[in-house]
Amino acid sequence: MPQTPEEESLGSLVAQASSHISDLVRSEIELAKAEFRFDAKRVGTAGGLFAAAAFMAHLCLILASFAIAYALAQWMPNWLAFLIVTVFYLVVAGLLVFIGVRRLKGLAGMKRTARSIKGLKEIATSEAHLPAPRPDREPVTRDGA
Repeated sequence: MPQTPEEESLGSLVAQASSHISDLVRSEIELAKAEFRFDAKRVGTAGGLFAAAAFMAHLCLILASFAIAYALAQWMPNWLAFLIVTVFYLVVAGLLVFIGVRRLKGLAGMKRTARSIKGLKEIATSEAHLPAPRPDREPVTRDGA
């Protein structure tokens, strides 16, 4: 015959609560795993779609380059038209590298983290070097005397 809540011991109530909490934690972990798997699949699919779009855009850039070169070839020799398009892309690539290098030079490193670690180090070393007790005061013993 099952006991009523008033008749159950404190120990059995605590055991039940502990069991319920562990079941809840396990369920929450499983839910988080399921959500992560779902989100990871979506991110992977989106990443693949972005890669395909970038590849297609690259192909369009190549075709546009040929179209521009052939359009320029109407007024100048073919070699000069293709050379102009090539030099244009080299200038753009050089400009992008220049901007990238300037952005990298602007990196400050982890100044705040280094400062924080230095502060922790100073705190730790200052506790290790506590001042010695002054001779005018006697140390307190275990019995309080």
